[in-house]
Amino acid sequence: MQERIGLLDWDSISEEMNQKGCAGASGVLTEEECDELIGQYNNETLFRKTVNMERYRFGLGEYKYYRYPLPVIVQQLRETVYPKLAPIANNWMRVLNINKQFPESLEQLLEHCHIHHQNRPTPLILQYGEGGYNALHQDLYGDVYFPMQLVLFLNEPGKDYQGGEFVLIEQRPRAQSKAIVLKPRKGDMLVFTTNFRPVKGSKGYYRVNMKHGVSEITDGNRHTLGIIFHDAT
Repeated sequence: MQERIGLLDWDSISEEMNQKGCAGASGVLTEEECDELIGQYNNETLFRKTVNMERYRFGLGEYKYYRYPLPVIVQQLRETVYPKLAPIANNWMRVLNINKQFPESLEQLLEHCHIHHQNRPTPLILQYGEGGYNALHQDLYGDVYFPMQLVLFLNEPGKDYQGGEFVLIEQRPRAQSKAIVLKPRKGDMLVFTTNFRPVKGSKGYYRVNMKHGVSEITDGNRHTLGIIFHDAT
């Protein structure tokens, strides 16, 4: 996993994050790894909490938060990708004049979370059936949060399910919202902003808020792995 992550074009990912607030990478997980993660969905010993999305008006579907220790694949993704994203995040803080810098390692970030009583793991796996969707939202979980996160796609669109596009909405001040609609393939990874991204205007950089969600699944089943780097309260 570490080698696969290291071989990704991080210069291109950084540029896309700066320009769009999201960036994709193909084939980060193998087909076997995707199937293994889906196969673990009903192993309740791996999870600390199950959320029925309809109950909380989050959408229609279900997701489960992993408990510590995380499965090896999930832990490796979290540990290996974070150091690649921290410099991008720190540059965002700098250009937006936000007095915050993120540490180089995931271990240091989690230590900071734990000082602020954020001790619960946030990686999760989501499952949708026909009619399922995820309303637009942001994943913050506490005062300490890292401004980028990952989603890894565990099913093949057009084969395992129909619909279910990943949707990002960019809310620029005093302007109409812009939608980014994506449909990555099985094993692909998407990096995207948790909350906002910087945009350069005539008077310098300003902050643009973004939310994400999933459009309605019209047929089949869709699973994704969500990697959030900060822990929750």
